Amino acid sequence: VTHWHSPKFHAYFPTANSYPAIVADMLSGAIACIGFTWIASPACTELEVAMMDWLGKMLDLPSDFLASSGGKGGGVIQGTASESTLVALLGAKAKKLQEVKAEHPEWDEHTVIGKLVGYCSDQAHSSVERAGLLGGIKLRSVKSENNRLRGDALEKAIEKDLADGLIPFYAVVTLGTTNSCAFDRLDECGVVGNKHNVWIHVDAAYAGSAFICPEYRHYMKGMERADSFNFNPHKWMLVNFDCSAMWLKDPSWVVNAFNVDPLYLKHDMQGSAPDYRHWQIPLGRRFRALKLWFVLRLYGVENLQAHIRRHCNFAKQFGDLCVADSRFELAAEVNMGLVCFRLKGNNERNEALLKRINGRGNIHMVPAKINDVYFLR
Repeated sequence: VTHWHSPKFHAYFPTANSYPAIVADMLSGAIACIGFTWIASPACTELEVAMMDWLGKMLDLPSDFLASSGGKGGGVIQGTASESTLVALLGAKAKKLQEVKAEHPEWDEHTVIGKLVGYCSDQAHSSVERAGLLGGIKLRSVKSENNRLRGDALEKAIEKDLADGLIPFYAVVTLGTTNSCAFDRLDECGVVGNKHNVWIHVDAAYAGSAFICPEYRHYMKGMERADSFNFNPHKWMLVNFDCSAMWLKDPSWVVNAFNVDPLYLKHDMQGSAPDYRHWQIPLGRRFRALKLWFVLRLYGVENLQAHIRRHCNFAKQFGDLCVADSRFELAAEVNMGLVCFRLKGNNERNEALLKRINGRGNIHMVPAKINDVYFLR
């Protein structure tokens, strides 16, 4: 086993774990409900609605995303951020198809889908590109500036595609990129997306947990312009894998895109509570809301904030050590709990260093590359 919870594990991303989350996972396994509809286990659905509201309020998400606001919005627990990106893309695709067919009834579905185009930063996670492949649409990689996607670059890409007769429909804004934990300018990209009627999906898989701390919420500026938002409590918030929190301003586009309603899944309470099978790729689902409930109840917001701040402080200390050592340099700004550093000199030196570190089997790290500069993260 590669021990992801070893203090010497520094690869990929942190993965969360805690006593209450383990107990909740055991209880979920023991209850063993498959909560695809409300009636399949009402508590499974209703606790999830409540927990996603609790979590949304902890992040100070705009009320449009919360079920308790009385509007259309609401949250759902997905398995991974990759699923959320694909679910949002399919919802955006269904929405744009309906709009274009109303405008051009003579076009068939195949013609419209062939013209659809989505956007993401060149620093976006590989799962965004994969969502495009699975969703059967073109995804355009837009060049970032200082590793961040800016509004003017997104606007230029959209306008070029419009001029070429294509139909922009979806854009992924990343808050906390995988390579360097950079933050796309949501405040700028959101304005562009709203102007061109492009669905804005915000992917904050790793960094989103830090938004429970008010001092990091400035990165969320412009969230009111987004259509969907996702982060992984299973990365940094003491909740075991899998627990990926996703909110939708108008879930009806996703629900309608995924809605297949055989007689054996119908029930008398349809419409009064969400049937989460319409909000996700698989039909069945585990009782994952228990993990959120147990963790939030046992630790509380202040202890979770202290946990995040402690990790961010470790990163700052390590970043300072790199700057103080004349042999090393930082490859990117230290953001959240991630430090991107390298030996001064060519890529080969850094490849050799990483090979030696990992070869000893004591510490585990992975590299990244931005603009052909190789570094350890």
